[in-house]
Amino acid sequence: MFIGLFDRLRQAGVPVSLREWLDLHAAVESGVVFADMEEFYRLARLVLVKDERYYDRFDRAFSAWHEGVDTLDAALEALIPEAWLRREFERSLSEEDKARIESLGGLEALIETFKQRLEEQRERHAGGNKWIGTGGTSPFGAYGYNPEGIRIGPAESRHRRAVKVWEERQFRDYDDALALGPRNMKMALRRLRRFARTGAGEEFDIDGTIEATARDGGLLNVRTRPERRNAVKVLLLFDVGGSMDDHVRVCEALFAACRSEFKHLEPFYFHNCLYEGVWRDNSRRHERFPTLELLRTYGSDYKVIVVGDATMSPYEITHPGGSVEHFNDEPGAAWLQRLVGKFPHLAWLNPAPERYWDYTQSIRLIRDLVGERMYPLSVQGLDEAAQTLVR
Repeated sequence: MFIGLFDRLRQAGVPVSLREWLDLHAAVESGVVFADMEEFYRLARLVLVKDERYYDRFDRAFSAWHEGVDTLDAALEALIPEAWLRREFERSLSEEDKARIESLGGLEALIETFKQRLEEQRERHAGGNKWIGTGGTSPFGAYGYNPEGIRIGPAESRHRRAVKVWEERQFRDYDDALALGPRNMKMALRRLRRFARTGAGEEFDIDGTIEATARDGGLLNVRTRPERRNAVKVLLLFDVGGSMDDHVRVCEALFAACRSEFKHLEPFYFHNCLYEGVWRDNSRRHERFPTLELLRTYGSDYKVIVVGDATMSPYEITHPGGSVEHFNDEPGAAWLQRLVGKFPHLAWLNPAPERYWDYTQSIRLIRDLVGERMYPLSVQGLDEAAQTLVR
């Protein structure tokens, strides 16, 4: 059983093991789910997927496997058990609906006619007044017109007069190649956390309490321990303005995630390339903080995350006076080299699509300057950046 699903998942890159496949069989045989494809989907995802980054791949593989059911009759038996169909119809119909449906000879006649159409039909059909398909006036299908019937497929109705909607599940995207969301950002950033115990004993120690209570013959002995605090220190440099305006939302989400995860966070801003000055507040960007002062103030133990699309004129990186905002005495490359030299734990996150990187000269230049430590701003990219930063 389910060997086709197992093969589809392996082909899609979902790391499912034989042990998990056997666990799914055991769950089904024990009656955890029965004759309900929606519940089987949830059970299969729970048993077979151990990391939410593979949810999207699982959904696409599951959909492909589901579409491969050999016959429409088998699909009907798996997806629409007769008892379920009758129960759902009776539960969802109002008195007015029950009166209207009598025009087809009653609910029993509607269901029997639906089953008969499924047995007879062997191909997709559009238009007409009999077969299950799209358009037309048949009481079965979608995008057509009939005063009452069974709508199959789309999430919306043209006339909103179907007696019962049977629609395919719409899956959400969680793939690790997709853009980050706030929750995924926090999960990825947690790789950077390094805990240290500081302060007085003020955190409840569950393991210590259990051990002390057992040692005292069951007499409750509450134990505490110094509260754990994340000791990692992060220097966050954001490129703002220009082409980065297209990435404001994802950068805001990343900043919020960093604020949530790191107690020691120092954010600064720059435009296009790093030069002799950065700033802390975009509303007062004329109040520059000297980059040399930044290099002197923060120790080499800081993790440095630079966020920018690295998309600009190459002259802004390679030549004095190349900045679009002011006359810079030294090229941006010189300041980037100083930054890389001071902070060994550095990563550049680029929100621009990775497929464009090799075709943009400025991106290639900056990627070389940071020692190939440029990563896409995706779940996988942030995860790889975090691994680089903790080495």
